[in-house]
Amino acid sequence: MAVREKRKLGDLLVAAGVLSPDQLTLALDRQRHTRKKLGEAIIDLRILTEEAILLTLASQLRIELVDLDAVEPDFDILKKIPEATARKYALLPLGRVGDLVHIAMADPLNIFAIDEIVIKLEADVKISIAREHQIAAAITRHYGVTSSIHEALRSVQGADEVREGAAVPYLAAVSRETAPVAKLLETIVRQAARDRASDIHIEPDEEDVKIRTRIDGVLFANAPVPKALQAALISRAKVLGRMDIAESRLPQDGRFQMEHDGCQIECRVSAFPTIHGENVVMRILRKDATLTKLEDTGLSGATLDRALGMFRAPFGIIVATGPTGSGKTTTLYAALNLLNTVERHIITVEDPVEYRVPGVRQAQVNPKAGLTFASSMRSILRQDPDVIMVGEIRDRETAEIAIQAAMTGHLVLSTLHANDASGAVVRLADIGIEPYMISSALVGAIAQRLVRRVCNGCAGAGCMECRKSGYSGRIGIFEALVLDEAARVLVNGRASASALREYAIRQLDMETMRRDGVEKVKRGITTTVEVNRVTAEF
Repeated sequence: MAVREKRKLGDLLVAAGVLSPDQLTLALDRQRHTRKKLGEAIIDLRILTEEAILLTLASQLRIELVDLDAVEPDFDILKKIPEATARKYALLPLGRVGDLVHIAMADPLNIFAIDEIVIKLEADVKISIAREHQIAAAITRHYGVTSSIHEALRSVQGADEVREGAAVPYLAAVSRETAPVAKLLETIVRQAARDRASDIHIEPDEEDVKIRTRIDGVLFANAPVPKALQAALISRAKVLGRMDIAESRLPQDGRFQMEHDGCQIECRVSAFPTIHGENVVMRILRKDATLTKLEDTGLSGATLDRALGMFRAPFGIIVATGPTGSGKTTTLYAALNLLNTVERHIITVEDPVEYRVPGVRQAQVNPKAGLTFASSMRSILRQDPDVIMVGEIRDRETAEIAIQAAMTGHLVLSTLHANDASGAVVRLADIGIEPYMISSALVGAIAQRLVRRVCNGCAGAGCMECRKSGYSGRIGIFEALVLDEAARVLVNGRASASALREYAIRQLDMETMRRDGVEKVKRGITTTVEVNRVTAEF
């Protein structure tokens, strides 16, 4: 192994001609007073930027400046360097390059750190330089789950040895393996919450357990969990969700709460039996989520004006339509935020209650106790409400009560599964509502989809913050159908959804979701790929 030469940052910067001897003296003096690193002192004095220092070092040392936003480390290499060591020296192992192990470092001049890494890896290294904040973010992202996996695996393997040797009672071995597995699941949930994920998928496979998180509507793969941890990990999720861990042949549902970064998050847990074991999906609901305004959902222009006009109606029913996960409930909450005044009594029945709204009476359905949407609606009508929000119209009974409430002086908001705004009319008819009741009670329908926003941090190029996807966050694309007298005549005559849609576009100048998406592409908010992904029209 070659002897490494100790070189100093100041000397390299002076030799490169980007720092004068006088400036180096000034920076060294500041370093003595502040006890910061020399590079930080130079940046503080505004002599050089961090980027200029990094580029100069890379050139002088003839090494690569690595953008960690564009690199995914090899987990097999990652686990050979402890997290504490990575943080201590601000470095990240990336993978193998031939016989060398590629290491990104914030300080490639630290020969003591390099020597320690060589000893741990029992291999020589290829050094690159990287931005310190990127290294810190990457360590937080990659080491949390990885270190928890290995700790849990050691505990489970240790428990297996105890069970085989019968040295101590079996229950003692089980309790010994529970804490690391609990920490692993907690780490997975917390990492997902930090990544703004809406769902966590724990998917048993033949060789291992896949972990995927849905971020901005798209699934991303995370570090897989060894097959040996499958039973313990899934049992832990079921225990938290207060589910029967002895039952693995039937689907089960549960929920649990967890504090994260000073706020409460709720996880709805669903277990479903598959040929490789129970598949578990956890939906993350943040209890501190803030209510949005209608404008913040993505509603704009004439479509926003139509939506605002609907919600000013004194009575009638307004439905938000779209597939699961299209943001319908968020739009209705934004409407509640608009309607929530001291003069109005607002009651909701939801499954589940996703946002807490001060001043609004909110209830959650409980089918096991007999509290369904339909039974709740009957009781709500005796509570003297002005506005009622029904989480979803799923059946004829709920639809009939909602329509009757709308026809007797109440403003009713609900969601409905339909492809577009005109499809809401056909869907209500399919459920069993007579056309004359629909035409009398329906104020209008808002249809929507969610598209991913172009990431502001990288302008779509891909960075660590957006997991190299080029997108961060989502926004809605909408269409709003407000029924006029001619449209009501079409409804009464059992017109098809396509006929009603054609009338709305030509006569009412309804802007379709597709057109709304194209406008957002022109404004640089999203991309054509995203709009094509969620809309069927060409």
